[in-house]
Amino acid sequence: MRIHDVRARRSADDFPRTEHLAWKIAEVAADPVAVPPETQAMVINRVIDNAAVSAASVIRRPVAVARAQALAHRRPVAGAKVFGVDGDFSPEWAAWANGVAVRELDFHDTFLAADYSHPGDNIPPLVAVAQHLGLDGANLIRGIATGYEIQMDLVRGICLHEHKIDHVAHLGPSVAAGLGTMLGLSPETIYAAIGQALHLTTATRQSRKGLISSWKAFAPAWAGKVAIEAVDRAMRGEGAPAPCWEGEDGVIAWLLSGPEHTYHVPLPEPGEPKRAILDSYTKEYSAEYQSQALIDLAGRMRARIGDLAQVETILLHTSQHTHQVIGTGSNDPQKFDPDASRETLDHSVMYIFAVALQDGSWHHERSYAPERIHRADTIALWRKVSTVEDPEWTRRYHSADPAEKAFGARAEITLKSGEVIIDELAVADAHPMGARPFHREQYVEKFVKLADGVVTEAEQQRFLSVAENLAGLKSAALGELNITVDTPVLDKAPTISSGILG
Repeated sequence: MRIHDVRARRSADDFPRTEHLAWKIAEVAADPVAVPPETQAMVINRVIDNAAVSAASVIRRPVAVARAQALAHRRPVAGAKVFGVDGDFSPEWAAWANGVAVRELDFHDTFLAADYSHPGDNIPPLVAVAQHLGLDGANLIRGIATGYEIQMDLVRGICLHEHKIDHVAHLGPSVAAGLGTMLGLSPETIYAAIGQALHLTTATRQSRKGLISSWKAFAPAWAGKVAIEAVDRAMRGEGAPAPCWEGEDGVIAWLLSGPEHTYHVPLPEPGEPKRAILDSYTKEYSAEYQSQALIDLAGRMRARIGDLAQVETILLHTSQHTHQVIGTGSNDPQKFDPDASRETLDHSVMYIFAVALQDGSWHHERSYAPERIHRADTIALWRKVSTVEDPEWTRRYHSADPAEKAFGARAEITLKSGEVIIDELAVADAHPMGARPFHREQYVEKFVKLADGVVTEAEQQRFLSVAENLAGLKSAALGELNITVDTPVLDKAPTISSGILG
């Protein structure tokens, strides 16, 4: 990897295009380097993972809304596929619908460094374009490997959240880069698409603050849709604002740390394989990633406590990120509100830890059911939980050493008797460094579990066979990656009112 220094520049500076971050990313995307076998295998795992969580969310209202919008953009000839239904669709609208299905339950992969990300969000737009253009599986894998690489490298080097910019501002450029790789575009074209995508996907973090709405699921789907349209314009010869990150009135100067700050962004050297996907990790539970280890921790502490009515207080010592985003450091009263949205509660570690203590498990539906949330004993325990930043947990969160990098916490549970029960867990059990890390078997098990009752067993096995042979799929065969859901299941989705699109 090479570390690139990135800072704002005056318009009068001598700053050649070859020094722009967008150009350097474009060169990485255009590099015809081979995909390592381990990267290829993990890409397949994440395609399966995305299908799993899409099956679990297929009849939820935001997913039904996005699907209804996509259904208004059917094509008379071969095109992209929309999860759950037959037919051919415009690729940007298929990416939109499938992106929402993937993100709705906050249940797929994650990468945390200087900023946050769900790099699996790169997959829906890349699959949609590959299906639309009749590409083969090998080219799709190459594009996905680039999408992960660029998004994760930006996440390593540029912190958005401290300036209240949503993390999808890293996703638009990564999808554009991934499409550039997949389509074999020139650096000039990819460069223009990255610039457009960055400018059109930079939004505030209010989508993940206070009373969180379903836009949290729509935001990455929007970034993917925008990136497809940006690449389309760039392929037709349209340029972009430049330099997009470093410009005098650009993102770094006015939205991030300002003209005096230098960011350090790692990117692969020419000829260096793209392996970033191997540093990401998926979720075993449908909740914000930094609560994954805490669910496991609560599960192993509950037996030591016994009667939970004897709990006086619960204090979670954790990183700055966890404390401020999903803990009491967020200063969001909604995180203690039984009438808050599901999206809010999956970003409340206080709620999550309390329910995990009581149930010893976590379920993407039952753990968020209204009757579960409103239990009096749950509310009482929930309001006893608080978080505090511990500098050591913050240091470990940002550590570059995989052996000490941590996304968990130390829990101090004080009982009414005065006894204090203490335990800690650095990473979730399913994390690559955890007690039972996910491998292909676990990804398949997650898919089968979440698809149960939604997708027929025959359709499940057909999809898994296709997905596991992704590298060998020939041109025009990528449509087989789509999963059809029986009409009686889709009929359970909420009725969606008509809109402008039909």
